[in-house]
Amino acid sequence: MKLAMIGLGRMGGNMARRLLRNGHSVVVYDRDQEAVAALVKEGAIGSTSLDDVVKKLDGTRICWTMLPGGVPFTSTIETLMGALSPGDIVVDGGNSNFRESMQWASRLAEKKLRWVDSGTSGGVWGLENGYCLMLGGDKSAYDHIEPIIAALAPKGGYGHFGKAGAGHFAKMVHNGMEYALMQSYAEGFELLQASEFNFDLHKLAKLWNQGAVVRSWLLELAERALEKNPSLEGLKAWVDDNGMGRWTVQEAIVHAVPVPAIAASLFARFSSRMDNSFALRMLAALRNEFGGHAIKKG
Repeated sequence: MKLAMIGLGRMGGNMARRLLRNGHSVVVYDRDQEAVAALVKEGAIGSTSLDDVVKKLDGTRICWTMLPGGVPFTSTIETLMGALSPGDIVVDGGNSNFRESMQWASRLAEKKLRWVDSGTSGGVWGLENGYCLMLGGDKSAYDHIEPIIAALAPKGGYGHFGKAGAGHFAKMVHNGMEYALMQSYAEGFELLQASEFNFDLHKLAKLWNQGAVVRSWLLELAERALEKNPSLEGLKAWVDDNGMGRWTVQEAIVHAVPVPAIAASLFARFSSRMDNSFALRMLAALRNEFGGHAIKKG
């Protein structure tokens, strides 16, 4: 099939490559024309603008976006809305808020355009292993693009879950769970590292991946990281978040669903970015005031 991949970053670029390797025709576009040129060398069809993208597609046009939120995404969808024809399909594979996906689906439907939101998991490993795709939106559009989805995913690695927003809601919860799993591994390895037993953490991670209850792909990545850098020397204890953990906690509040592990893992990321936290200084001051406990001057 022929489609456009718009946004050629770490995910979008490799998704285009995987589609090319599976025999699909891919029109590629990115504001960084060097990224476009690199994929043209691998067999993609280059384009210089969104209008050019649309001109290079035919039949039912399929535009798959892999863009960050905000202006880059909004301006792209608005341009496509003005350039595409009734029946054409827009797929958003980025980490968008599911409520915004529902709004975009409604706006596109007014112009008789079809919307699919695709929660996309697999990271930089997706090129070789495939991407797990959680999809929502127009079912007829999903059915039309299923050969593309099947090429991107490993066997059994995709599914349609309902109306617009369902795919991005599933990915949001997926990322919230990911936060908690990563935090659990991080805390466990810190306790091991602090013990008197001088554990070989890489050896233990490798062992746990051989049938232990806690084995997982994330633990395989931990094993890989510890093999390269056993003491994690040179890394700063600063962890970002992409917003999806926050959305997960917010939705848990809306639905009155307790998610203490996910919430705690999100707050741990916030803590990682605080140097000499005011809250901890306040704690030290209070202990000193009521009990005369020692304090350290900074």
